[in-house]
Amino acid sequence: MKDSNDVLVPQHYKRLKRGPQVILPKDIGIILAYTGVSRNSVCVDAGTGSGWLAVSLARLAKEVTSYDNREEFLKIAERNREIEGLQNLILKKGDVTKKIDESDVDIVTLDMPDSDKALKNAHKALKKDGYVVGYLPHTEQVKKFVDTLNKLKFRNALTVETIVRDILVREQGVRPSTKGVWHTGYLVFAQK
Repeated sequence: MKDSNDVLVPQHYKRLKRGPQVILPKDIGIILAYTGVSRNSVCVDAGTGSGWLAVSLARLAKEVTSYDNREEFLKIAERNREIEGLQNLILKKGDVTKKIDESDVDIVTLDMPDSDKALKNAHKALKKDGYVVGYLPHTEQVKKFVDTLNKLKFRNALTVETIVRDILVREQGVRPSTKGVWHTGYLVFAQK
């Protein structure tokens, strides 16, 4: 199933509403795999946007609290929470650079401008060995994020980019497509 951007989108995402830019399944899958989110995980997500990542986390985790400071984005995410029937997804209006209410959480995801400014509060909210994940579109943001991780004594920092390359399989031959989802964002992972 492909959407208007010719990107493979699994059927369950097609039900969800879209407002601001979303984190695509290719990046969500890496976040889930690298952090080991499970049915016992407690998660904090910041920069809710349309809520695609928050919904994906809530499909697996015990509890997810997702913060955004824009009411119009939270309304879209609320519709997506209702579409999926997720009682374990809590949506909050708030600024995580100022405060994260939750503590002893397994993962904090940050998809927002200046997410490096939220790392001190993410560190406080995380349990030992918990993961912080930054979703960052530009290399300059990655540098600031990693520098702040180091100052706060996070460990095992890893930065990756997930690229999906479609392969054309045709009678005349098989080759990479000229279409595909290349850069969406850089993912930075680190542990407390």
